[in-house]
Amino acid sequence: MPVVYLSHGAPPLADDPIWPGQLAAWSAELPKPEAVLMISAHWEDAPLAIGATTTVPLVYDFWGFPQHYYGVTYPAPGAPELADDVRKLLRGPGMSVHDVPDRGLDHGAYVPLVEMYPDADVPVLQMSMPTLDPAGLLAIGRKLAPLREQGVLIVGSGFFTHNLRALSTDGSVHPVMAEFDEWGRRALDAGDIDALLDFENKAPAAQLAHPRTEHFAPLFVSLGAADTDLAAQRSVIDGFWQGLAKRSMQFG
Repeated sequence: MPVVYLSHGAPPLADDPIWPGQLAAWSAELPKPEAVLMISAHWEDAPLAIGATTTVPLVYDFWGFPQHYYGVTYPAPGAPELADDVRKLLRGPGMSVHDVPDRGLDHGAYVPLVEMYPDADVPVLQMSMPTLDPAGLLAIGRKLAPLREQGVLIVGSGFFTHNLRALSTDGSVHPVMAEFDEWGRRALDAGDIDALLDFENKAPAAQLAHPRTEHFAPLFVSLGAADTDLAAQRSVIDGFWQGLAKRSMQFG
């Protein structure tokens, strides 16, 4: 399977005239996965944690939205076998894995999956980020890479730029968001992993594009899992949504 990093937007993504179709077209081009392993910007937990392996209610981890967004359901099957494999791959000296069996999918997971696999017929497992350190996340991704041979789609779900003060409703894009997006595109095209790992120092105005880095962090899990396929990568979705870069990548 390929590996992806996607920008997941917010619940109103579902009402956008363009983005849902882009996600649906992307999933139609991908091989149908046996399961999805989701790493979302919205779950940080150390030690590394594995979410529910049965179908449990979603986590509506957002506030102030119209009520109908809290009625969305996504009853995807759990993936207990995948959970076993993740434990085996990750557990070792300096790395423990614990279970949170009642933790459902958060909006970083289910918002894109509703558009990509609307029948909710693909088993999904969500895993926490135990750190925001890019090198640490890259190492975790490399350990997860064998799952690709088992038909698992590894998804890092974040937002290529994420500063809520830069949100716009008139189609305007703050220059910082555009500059960071262009820098990231060029670094990915060049396969410059060193620059990406040091993005807080190397990227233009990184602290403004990402005042906190949790939405860029899932990219490093994807890069690690894609390790040998970094040359075979492309931007599948680009452009901006409410002023934020929605760049989404496929590796392999």
